[in-house]
Amino acid sequence: MTEKPLQEHVLPFGRTCYGCGSENPRGLRLQSFREGEEIVATWQPQPHHVSGPGVISGGGLATLMDCHTCAAATEAGYRAEGRAMGEPPLLTYVTASLHVNYLRPTPLAGPLTLRAHVTAMEGRRVVVACTLWAEGEETANAEAVYVRVGNAPAGR
Repeated sequence: MTEKPLQEHVLPFGRTCYGCGSENPRGLRLQSFREGEEIVATWQPQPHHVSGPGVISGGGLATLMDCHTCAAATEAGYRAEGRAMGEPPLLTYVTASLHVNYLRPTPLAGPLTLRAHVTAMEGRRVVVACTLWAEGEETANAEAVYVRVGNAPAGR
């Protein structure tokens, strides 16, 4: 894929974040991309992401879903304003809430696929749904709420 991950358009956050920072040597380095109507990421867990024998830590999964859904919220904010991702002034969204449902243990073998889409957007608030898949099964899902900080949305 030749396009840059969404996270790389919102510097410096896209470089330093634990979950998705490309320059964070200890981070998860998640990369999210638009695919049609969804934001999609594929991520390969490593042995140190283990929680119990052969399964991934739930906290790590929550971090992945938080970073992925934040990328979706941010991309939606830019689209709503008719601007290219990362075009100044930068839009910044922060997590207001993240509710994760763990449906079954997520195998460490990977890879994992995350799929997200915006379900509501009003003023500074964006709601994003996310599913997490491993070995063809949905193992977790989440609903996240983000609030835009800084500049008010266009028309407000």
